[in-house]
Amino acid sequence: MQRYVLVALLVCASASAFTAPRSPTSFSSTSTRLYVDEVKKAAATYVEPGRNPDKPELPELKGDYDWDAKFGSDEDWMTDGVPGKTVLGDVELAKQVTALDKLEEKWRKERLQTEYDKKRLLGWTSTAETYNGRYAMFFLVVGLLTEYWTGFSMPAQVEEMLRIGGVIGFEG
Repeated sequence: MQRYVLVALLVCASASAFTAPRSPTSFSSTSTRLYVDEVKKAAATYVEPGRNPDKPELPELKGDYDWDAKFGSDEDWMTDGVPGKTVLGDVELAKQVTALDKLEEKWRKERLQTEYDKKRLLGWTSTAETYNGRYAMFFLVVGLLTEYWTGFSMPAQVEEMLRIGGVIGFEG
């Protein structure tokens, strides 16, 4: 949309470049404002091809017409007893509405539960279990690499860490 406004402004500016120059006194801000208003009005009424004229943000509706009127004379065309055209009684309609309400409630509860579970980080959640497993794999690899480079086994590494931290080895 902005592209078309820009093109319109450029066309008008180039056309005015070939006209006789005006004196500074004949040019007024009122004429500029009127010109800009006309360009805005033209841009607002323009609808791109393939767009719905009523709602330009939506594509154009094609083939939205009465199929029965078009194919009603064909001997193979059915107009009675078609499932989409069956008129339901009040009881059948109430049963359908009740069943759909139950399905809606079921799926709404499931959606709310999954949203709640995704937001939780602590406790027995799948996110916490995933993080726990990834940390365990990472530190197992770190322990094995440290054992390979230093020669200390993993229990010896834990003992050394506890000694450096001052948890064990106090001689008082």
